[in-house]
Amino acid sequence: MFEVFMVLYLLVALSLIGLILIQHGKGADMGAAFGAGASSTVFGSAGKGNFLTKMTTILAVVFFVLSIVLGRYTAGQSSQVDAWQDLSIPMSDSAPQRPAESDIPVGN
Repeated sequence: MFEVFMVLYLLVALSLIGLILIQHGKGADMGAAFGAGASSTVFGSAGKGNFLTKMTTILAVVFFVLSIVLGRYTAGQSSQVDAWQDLSIPMSDSAPQRPAESDIPVGN
């Protein structure tokens, strides 16, 4: 289930980035004020601004909800403790044993 949420999270994030990048800035509306053909757009006479704004808002809400869900999902999982971080074991018990004399190779 975690993998499904992560894939959905990635797709929403990339879609949100794409929607934000294709929107026009505030200065781009000046050309439309002088008859730049805003009434003949695919999205209607209101222009694509309203559609893109609504889609960006919806994707942003989905992104934040998925962030909270993934945060809550991973908060309950405990990570495995590393042997070096476990301070309850005394150092003499966790120290590696020295190799026997017969295990050490003798050079010529």
